[in-house]
Amino acid sequence: MKKLELKFKNEEDKTVTISLDYPVEPVDPAAVSAAMDTILAENVFFTSGGELVEKASARIVERHVSDIEL
Repeated sequence: MKKLELKFKNEEDKTVTISLDYPVEPVDPAAVSAAMDTILAENVFFTSGGELVEKASARIVERHVSDIEL
């Protein structure tokens, strides 16, 4: 499964990650940046290290799991 990870810095300069399942692909970097700007402007998330204060990065993460027959 793929996830879109939005990484922000909080007031304590710690990284906070918001993960979204099943991102629309191909990813539009401008739309992701605009969404992150909206999250910061609306100030809807609060962390133990304070409010989110800046964008750090964004990435697509894909995880593959292979079972081992025992």
